[in-house]
Parts: sequence; structure tokens; C-alpha cells
Amino acid sequence: MSRYEVRIGGFGGQGVVTMAVVVGETASLYDKKYVVQTQSYGPEARGGASKSEIVISDEEVDYPKVQAPDVFVVLSRAAYLEYIDGLKENGTLILDEDLVEVEGKLPKGVKVYKIPATRIADKDVGNKQATNVVMLGAFAVITKALSIEGLKARIEERWPRFLKSNLLALELGMKAGEEALAQDA
Repeated sequence: MSRYEVRIGGFGGQGVVTMAVVVGETASLYDKKYVVQTQSYGPEARGGASKSEIVISDEEVDYPKVQAPDVFVVLSRAAYLEYIDGLKENGTLILDEDLVEVEGKLPKGVKVYKIPATRIADKDVGNKQATNVVMLGAFAVITKALSIEGLKARIEERWPRFLKSNLLALELGMKAGEEALAQDA
């Protein structure tokens, strides 16, 4: 992996920035990669479209902005419409199937993985706020951009009070990611 670009989009309050920070910390602290993370919010912040981006590389990152994401993880329709442009040909689109539908024409060869993240967080974890952790699990399994051990360790360190529910959310997200991969095979 010389340079791997990740865009995460959703509405403010879904944990989009937190997801990106956890991806970046995991890649940097556990997987020993170079990482740059940036974020931007819509004018409404909470409730408006927001995005966070991560560049992961084996070498020092010379340009911190994501130019053409290899993967776009999207948690809201507004963020999809706002930030889908630029996704690479043969890229990866991971979406929350209860909140986002593919609209318009995608670049050639884009693989789409639909994850019922909000539903899993709400029904199986018992907390909608765990949606971002469900998506982290799916992201890790689908992209193989992060080590699962590193991601688990990072979650344990970051949220010790919510460890049981977050590890459950991560496991269920990984399972949903595996099921999405199997459908693609």
C-alpha cells in the first residue's frame, strides 16, 4: 500500500470524524503506517453533511488532502450526494443500506457493499450511536486496510466504559462485512 485514500461521509453527530480518527490511530499506532486525517463540516454541523478523510501510506505523506478516494464509507444520503464525486475507478463504496441508496452513475468498476449498520447498532447492539463502530468493522474486513487486532486494541483504549457494546458492534460489523464480501464473490 503506497498511498491509500479513505473518505468517510455522513451527517454531523454520526461519529464520522471519530471513525476517521480511529482509523488513523489504528493505522499509525498499531500498523506502523504514515497517516494524515482531515475533516470538514457543512454549515449546519450537527445534522448537515460532514466528511472526514484519511491518507494511509507506507511512506511519509507529502500531500495531506484526499484527491481520489480508494474507498468511500457513507452514512447519509446528503453526504453521498455531496461527496461521491472523485471516487476512483475500481474503488470501493461502503454504505449504510438503510440510509443511502446508490444514485447516479458510479465510476467504472466501483464495488458497492451494503451494510445494515444503523439497524445492527439499534437492534443487535441496542445503541444507534454504535453505528460508526459497526461500519468500522465492515470497513476493516472489506478493505483489509487495518489490522483487526489493532482496531480492537484502539477501541478498548478509546472507550473503556463502553467496551462490551463497542466490541459487539465491531464484531457484528465485521460479520456484516464478511457477508457483503461473500455476496460479491
